[in-house]
Amino acid sequence: MKKISFRRTLAVILAVFSSVAAMGQQTKGETDWMKELSSRITLNGYAQAGYSWQDANGKQVNDFNLKRTLLWAKAKITDRWSFLFMHDFSSVVQEFYTDYRITNDNALTFRIGQFKNSFSMENPLSPTVLELIDVCSQGVTYLAGCGSDPLHGKNYGRDLGAMVMGDVLNNKLHYEFAVMNGQGINKRDGNNNKDLIAKLELRPIDGLRLVVSGQKGKGHAIGTAAWNPEIKEGDDYRRDRYSVGAEYKMGSFAPGKYKEARPLSIRGEWLGGRDGKVDSRGGYLTACVPLTQGIDLVASYDYFDRNGKEYGWEQTNITAGLQYWFYKKCRMQLQYTRAIRGFQLGDDYNWLQAQMQVAF
Repeated sequence: MKKISFRRTLAVILAVFSSVAAMGQQTKGETDWMKELSSRITLNGYAQAGYSWQDANGKQVNDFNLKRTLLWAKAKITDRWSFLFMHDFSSVVQEFYTDYRITNDNALTFRIGQFKNSFSMENPLSPTVLELIDVCSQGVTYLAGCGSDPLHGKNYGRDLGAMVMGDVLNNKLHYEFAVMNGQGINKRDGNNNKDLIAKLELRPIDGLRLVVSGQKGKGHAIGTAAWNPEIKEGDDYRRDRYSVGAEYKMGSFAPGKYKEARPLSIRGEWLGGRDGKVDSRGGYLTACVPLTQGIDLVASYDYFDRNGKEYGWEQTNITAGLQYWFYKKCRMQLQYTRAIRGFQLGDDYNWLQAQMQVAF
């Protein structure tokens, strides 16, 4: 699989940003083109670092870690057309795509490039707002391609492709439909089959959303998995996914100001998939309860079975912890997880994590 050139991608980014600057220069002479440029380009970023201790399989392991250091720029070329570039300095280029809003309202927008796939409720969400330090549930991590799948590799839940999306029926219904490579980030497709991903989100009342999503496609194995030994490296195999879930948020909410106003939230989802002839399944229920100014209680129950036909590949994570929002989108987190494992995955273990998040 041929990797996409970072230099080529960067050249495209600079060309687009230069065109935005040129637009500013073409305005009336008295207009400050730098002001025009700054009004059209926004910069955001965040870093997450912390400490982890485990006693898995009879061995104690502890370390300080730097998980993510992301910076992204978004250029508003016109009122309908925008461009985004995101890079993780502790990893690789994460996203680069352009959006074009076709309708006057938000009923139809077209996106092409590299971006997060639409599968599940958690995958499209930013790690800066997800409650768990380990970010997504086990099922989402595995099935959406965020990591832990030897056949698919670690692709951070992102892929290359094109998508149409929009909000209709007075914003009561949100839809997304994408055609993607299915191979993951920064890589050419390993086969000639494209993956289809669809999502429907119903919002019947304020704070409640009901979501279904699915994926139909073929994977190209980059390795082998102990729980799915029939698929060998280089094989093309059936790779399908489905999810159904709901989330309810109650209370005031100020975007980006979690210290000042945060809702009580509860989110649950059941997910499944098929890789070749092997089925996997799982579900989670996560709650976040504001206690006092800036402090939340977090609790989660998370179950996932990598091979639903063969005993011993399941794991249950039970997590409890606290988080403190000390400034806007910045927080401190402390969480304890008890992992209950099937015998082929090893013994049960304890996991203690702490993390600081700085975001702007």
